[in-house]
Amino acid sequence: MQCDLIIIHEEAVEEVRQAMPEADQIERMAGLLKAFSDPTRLKILEALRQRELCVCDLAVIIEASQSSVSHQLAGLKAQQLVKFRKEGKVVYYSLDDDHVADILDRALEHIRHAE
Repeated sequence: MQCDLIIIHEEAVEEVRQAMPEADQIERMAGLLKAFSDPTRLKILEALRQRELCVCDLAVIIEASQSSVSHQLAGLKAQQLVKFRKEGKVVYYSLDDDHVADILDRALEHIRHAE
């Protein structure tokens, strides 16, 4: 839909421009949201929301290869969505912080609302 008249509401435009995040922040937001766009990554995040897990456990839970899980975890780690700790030779993963769980909660709340 287009406007019938071209009228620029300068005050509104300036208000919104001032409130907009910086271009680099928009790029980082896009990368973050892209990380949430893959069902395998979402399964991993949902599993890690329940508890800390190693790659082997995650692979069984989401029915994927350990290689695939490791690859996805690397991307999630790059976006600071998961963190890890080592216990001997075993590496355990968990959500990086409560913000990740909040994003998952909001997404689920939104799709349930739309049903």
